[in-house]
Amino acid sequence: MFENSLSSATRRLSVGDRLRGEILSIGKEDVFVSTGTAQDALMARQDLNEPGKDYKVGDQIDIVVTKTKGDQIRVVRAGSKSAPADIESLEDAFDMELPVEGKVTEVVNGGYRVSVHGQSAFCPFSQIDARPTQDTAQFVGKKMEFLITQYDAKKRNVVVSRRRLLDLQKVENEGAWLQSHKVGDLLHGTITRLESFGAFVSLEDGVEGLAHISELAFHRLKHPSEVVHPGDPVQVKILKIDEEGDRLKISLSVKQAGGIDDPWMQIPQKFPVGTLVDGVVEKKEVFGLFISIDKGLQGLLPKSKWRDSTDAAQFENKKKGDVIKVRIDEIKFEERKISLGLPTEAEDLSWKEHQSTSKMGAMAAAFAQAGNKPRK
Repeated sequence: MFENSLSSATRRLSVGDRLRGEILSIGKEDVFVSTGTAQDALMARQDLNEPGKDYKVGDQIDIVVTKTKGDQIRVVRAGSKSAPADIESLEDAFDMELPVEGKVTEVVNGGYRVSVHGQSAFCPFSQIDARPTQDTAQFVGKKMEFLITQYDAKKRNVVVSRRRLLDLQKVENEGAWLQSHKVGDLLHGTITRLESFGAFVSLEDGVEGLAHISELAFHRLKHPSEVVHPGDPVQVKILKIDEEGDRLKISLSVKQAGGIDDPWMQIPQKFPVGTLVDGVVEKKEVFGLFISIDKGLQGLLPKSKWRDSTDAAQFENKKKGDVIKVRIDEIKFEERKISLGLPTEAEDLSWKEHQSTSKMGAMAAAFAQAGNKPRK
């Protein structure tokens, strides 16, 4: 412990270093912040102006070193909009990869002209936002933060990117989000955009997930717009979280998040075990038939249930759309699976009624009538 303390005390800070310090004192113009080294740092008082925050002495704050000259160390609050004002030049912002504030002044060939600290910079169309946009004029006149991606003082060439800054912020937000969420969690989100394969859902802090079209409803959809639209609030369930390099892929489900439209909520009352149902064949597999018993509800009638039956040939010839009477044999709520069976003779007497009227005919009726006549 002593060695760690000694190492921190003797550490030399460099421009661009990011660290967490403690606010030691707050003056009218300047703030003193501890750096974990033998030297404290100086920060502009206005740098504490952050929406929703009221910093006071003793608070911890994330800072970035912007200057180390002599005995003086200057810092800014990480992510502060005032950070560029405390940077001596655009070259410093480029070297330290710190955000700068710029104003989009006009649309030019291939991108935008951006005024940054009185200097003209160029931002390609592809770098103005996280997603491609058709309306290029919507950004003109707006003040936004950028990262300087190219800087050449001699040629007065400055290239900036807002997209790169948004990507970095997204990675940070996703890292924080991962710490407090897991597969199976139920969350509230908002539909942001639709594609033929599903709907993108904004969760929180810029984190976004995808609900595949098969996870939007319990019935088959041709397009997500049949059930959701951009701006719609939805409750979703996290199905899967994958980290692929610097990308976070979150798979979501709307239909598995529960709600009044969930047909599984009605199963205990509507389809208890033993219930006989007239179902419709949806799909035929080598191992059995998938039978639709209600909107959004399918069960499996295993081949083993009819293989040894005298009517096996009839079941083998079943095709999509055919109606078949089945019995609810088993319901697995956690797996959302329904196992079906065939009614026993005692349960399904319809064949006997049919047989008595079609095969026995008039003779059977005559015998029955004779047997019911009273004796003299």
